[in-house]
Amino acid sequence: MTESLRMDKRVPSRARLWAEFGALFLAAPLVMAFLLPPSALFPALFGVTALGLVLLHVTEGFRWSGLVRGLDRIGWRAVGLFALLTAAVAGTVVALRAPEQALILPREQPALFVAVMLLYPPLSALPQEIVFRPLFFRRYGPLLPGLWPAIVLNAALFSLAHLMFWSWIVAAMTFCGGIAFAWAYESRRNFPMAVVLHSVAGWIVFAAGLGMFFYSGNIERPF
Repeated sequence: MTESLRMDKRVPSRARLWAEFGALFLAAPLVMAFLLPPSALFPALFGVTALGLVLLHVTEGFRWSGLVRGLDRIGWRAVGLFALLTAAVAGTVVALRAPEQALILPREQPALFVAVMLLYPPLSALPQEIVFRPLFFRRYGPLLPGLWPAIVLNAALFSLAHLMFWSWIVAAMTFCGGIAFAWAYESRRNFPMAVVLHSVAGWIVFAAGLGMFFYSGNIERPF
């Protein structure tokens, strides 16, 4: 058993790492955006996420217990500033692009709003953060450039993963959010803080009325 585990966690070749990296962070988002029907997007996302979890599990040196480190070091002042900036951006976008959607979820569907607030962190923010932060930086670290170029690359690929929504608003917001989440994880070495930032962003987006841009039922491909 010990020998089997050791072999599972051996260091893969750079060629294999590049192949995995390209499949997960480039090919999968493009296939979902260009080829899959909206009804198949979330099953596909589930499959990609499951594959990412398996790859992270067999990554040499990775321990799941390490993800809880930093719970006592979350920078709550930075989280508060991020929340204020996100609320300002979200409010401005709603006012300019969809004023009729302002606070529509808490106003008209409070039960659904509460469910989103409760379920978004464990069902959306957490799995996305595991794939785009620990998997990205730990397994594919040998392929990455320096700290900030890697953070920007991570944010760009995080934004690409949302191409399936075909919205420049989604692309811009996920890129900016990706910068913050990657900074919390890789610069501050704090995975719990990255999850908190991602959760706060999701709460604000859905509370403000921008959930319509992140809903697969509203996808309109430009072709």
